[in-house]
Amino acid sequence: MTNEGDKTSFQNKFTIKKESFKEVTNASTRDYYRLLSDQGSNIYWSDIMDTIVTNNGTSKTSQKVAQMNLVTGECEEPIQITFEDVSAAAFRIKKGIKKTPCERSKLSENLNMELYFKKEYLHITGSFKERGARNTLLMLPKDQKRKGVIAASAGNHALALSYHGNELGIPVTVVMPINAPIMKISACRKYKADVHVNGADIIEAKDIALRLAKANGLAYINGYDHPHILAGQGTCGLEIIEDVPDVDAVVIPVGGGGLIAGMAVAIKSLNPDIQIIGVESERCASFQAALEAGHPVKIDAIQSATLADGLCVSKVGDNAFATAKPYVDKVISVSEDFIALAILRLLEEEKAVVEGAGVTAFAALVAGLLPELEGKKVVVPLCGGNIDSTVLGRCIDRGLAADGRLCRFIVTVSDRPGGIAELTRLLSSIGASVKDIYHERAWLTSSVFSVQIKVVAEVRDREHSLEVKQALQLHYPENVMWGEDYHYTSSTNKQELIS
Repeated sequence: MTNEGDKTSFQNKFTIKKESFKEVTNASTRDYYRLLSDQGSNIYWSDIMDTIVTNNGTSKTSQKVAQMNLVTGECEEPIQITFEDVSAAAFRIKKGIKKTPCERSKLSENLNMELYFKKEYLHITGSFKERGARNTLLMLPKDQKRKGVIAASAGNHALALSYHGNELGIPVTVVMPINAPIMKISACRKYKADVHVNGADIIEAKDIALRLAKANGLAYINGYDHPHILAGQGTCGLEIIEDVPDVDAVVIPVGGGGLIAGMAVAIKSLNPDIQIIGVESERCASFQAALEAGHPVKIDAIQSATLADGLCVSKVGDNAFATAKPYVDKVISVSEDFIALAILRLLEEEKAVVEGAGVTAFAALVAGLLPELEGKKVVVPLCGGNIDSTVLGRCIDRGLAADGRLCRFIVTVSDRPGGIAELTRLLSSIGASVKDIYHERAWLTSSVFSVQIKVVAEVRDREHSLEVKQALQLHYPENVMWGEDYHYTSSTNKQELIS
């Protein structure tokens, strides 16, 4: 045990700004947090973090949060969270949130980099959202804990609030749009949340939630912009630094901006040299739109149009954008085909089921959009695993097509007995397997003794697909129409698929 004098001395050192902390202790900024978080050596951990948590209640961030409209969750000016907010959140939630593994991937060699996956899909409710939800619930005033909270969500945020609200004895109401997956609705009810399935989309669901909040005195919790949500999500960044201290870059999926905001603050405060790169779906690039405009702007976004539905936010959060902007080095977008392919890669190589929103950052690496990271140590958070079985099946098919392992074509053959058998024998002889087949007779302009066959076939790879194409064209000259080529190029980057 150390004496009270030593403890007080260390607490005094802690109150010094992070910029000068190195001068006082001759420690690097990375050691600053590692010293506090090393539970093995137990260096005043509980005493120091109790001080942080206590002081956090009177911090500038907490004072600003106290001035927010609890019912709407809105504030006059954007609130930027700090490293101290994230550090306090880490201590606050540690009893209720499991530390997820951050492990080296078998895909490192394929991508020519040392790749680590932070497996956030292993949380109890299947996503990183638990971090921010628990932190926010714990930070509620006592009176509000009794009244409860409300949120509009189609999935992960609703699940996280429902589970941790039930754990902490705080009433939770969630409004879920009518297109929300039945599995997620049932899970929220299992966690004893008051579930309202109402609203054509998440925008209508939010309007309904705000009306219920006003009528019942509930606090509305924005799943990607509440300052306490941001601080909670940032704890993922602290864990990454603990597990991979010499990381060169962290590539993060971006939707409303909450995750990248919290993680960027945590990581850049500890090591400003680490690159922070955000990745959006090209069908909902709201963060890039905000960067171009200099502030969050609303864009057209249709949730059902993207596999990364969890990232489909038409306007980035004000607090999230204000917090993230000074720290984020780069934001890019990736196509739907590579999101599907990333889901397939993780399923086959990592034995991991991850949803579209959760794989978007990895999809950018698969697409070859970040060649500057080759040869470096890179961490990618896999943010969630809540994907419907039916959607997973579609993603697998799209991934196979993007990988050149499904091909489609139309061939006109004889409608006499044995015409189709001849086609299937040809495909069998070259090792292709028929997945789907469809006959078309009515709209043909050729001989009435011909039939048009539409085929989707399974092949080994892109080279095998080319063999099938050549064999068909040789056997049925001028009677073969080949499906679209899934090899993409852009003006700035060649996006090559991993075989």
